[in-house]
Amino acid sequence: MTAPNHGARHVAIIMDGNGRWAKKRLLPRFAGHKAGVEAVRTIVRAAGDLGLEAMTLYAFSSENWKRPEDEVNDLMGLMKRFIVSDLDEFAANDVKLKVIGNWRALAPDVVALIENALERTSGNKRTTLAVALNYGAQDELVRAAQAAAAAGEISEAAIAAHLDTADMPPLDLLIRTSGEVRLSNFLLWQSAYAELYFTDILWPDFKPADLQAALDHFARRDRRYGGL
Repeated sequence: MTAPNHGARHVAIIMDGNGRWAKKRLLPRFAGHKAGVEAVRTIVRAAGDLGLEAMTLYAFSSENWKRPEDEVNDLMGLMKRFIVSDLDEFAANDVKLKVIGNWRALAPDVVALIENALERTSGNKRTTLAVALNYGAQDELVRAAQAAAAAGEISEAAIAAHLDTADMPPLDLLIRTSGEVRLSNFLLWQSAYAELYFTDILWPDFKPADLQAALDHFARRDRRYGGL
């Protein structure tokens, strides 16, 4: 696929601010997470239209297990409903689903849903949607280094070849919503030369126009990769 005018092929998003969105409206946190899922749908639809080959979304980190049990259960329930309800739309829009992280350690019913979704979308080619579930970048790096060592080579290329995103284009742009300015253990290796874009917009309020604004900002960057 030829890169569009903005030049980005792969964008990742730390979808932050669901809880604050709900709090501002005097709603329970679950309402914020539900609104966040709707924002995911809108942005995924826009990704293909904006010419992106790949998008990676930070849905559930390995540290999120520290949250209250009820909130974790709500998040898992929303995720299952999202996978089931959106499979037909993925097919209609030629979206290939990919899941990164230690997702096989999730509950068996969740794993079964994910495996079915991966199989059903495996032939889609327009856009790859990678969802980070039970994901932590430090854990990913340990797993990649172990795999590289087992294969008999420890080098940058060998580790990169065993990352969860090895079959995806290099990361061009990482976006974080809600005003926080940190990576939170997300795509640490992949972000080495990615452009970073932080916005105060809370995730449920993040619209395709905001994604376009981030891509426009990316297009104005001078990416020198350490050179002059």
